[in-house]
Amino acid sequence: MSTPPFSSVIRTASQDRHTEAEQAPFMGALLSGRFGVDAFTRYTEQLLFVYRALEDSASSLEGDPIAGPFLRPELRRVAELERDLRHLLGEDWRDRVAPLPSTERYAARVAEVAATWPAGYVAHHYTRYLGDLSGGQVIRRIAERTWGLESKGDGVRFYVFEDIDNPAAFKREYRERLDALPVDELEKRRVVEECRSAFALNNAVFADLGTLFPATA
Repeated sequence: MSTPPFSSVIRTASQDRHTEAEQAPFMGALLSGRFGVDAFTRYTEQLLFVYRALEDSASSLEGDPIAGPFLRPELRRVAELERDLRHLLGEDWRDRVAPLPSTERYAARVAEVAATWPAGYVAHHYTRYLGDLSGGQVIRRIAERTWGLESKGDGVRFYVFEDIDNPAAFKREYRERLDALPVDELEKRRVVEECRSAFALNNAVFADLGTLFPATA
């Protein structure tokens, strides 16, 4: 029996956590249009802190044989998130954003693995950016329709990858890099577990947001 590609192993092993994220009450209510734009704004705000942790670490990992191949400049999202928050919150947006406790834990874990464990950083990189290129597009379209945001404009630029002409091909190439990750089987198992942890950290953010924005409200 042939061994499945590592990207398939990761996807299968984290499917339950991915489903949990999709079924989070906060996301369900957000995507069904039951919340106002303030809930979407708070979600966007939390993303900023996670992506700062991912991208602040990138320069130190560019030459790393494990993490380096994944650090494509066309993926970077911080500038787009800042532009979205300026549109959603106003020019004083920097004084108005703050991470939730779960977001702080998530960002701290990303920073930790970036500093100490390149393969663990790849796990977080994969769960975020490939999700943005896939399910993130659903969120963008719903946000545009629900809160009257300009199509692919300010407020949803986080979801718009202007420098990726063919997202399907890009994702395929990304998965090929995962399949060729230069680590042994034990390390691959650790990466799989870190992917599951990344989803759990993300789901904890949804839980915190759900406390601020009850789905039954």
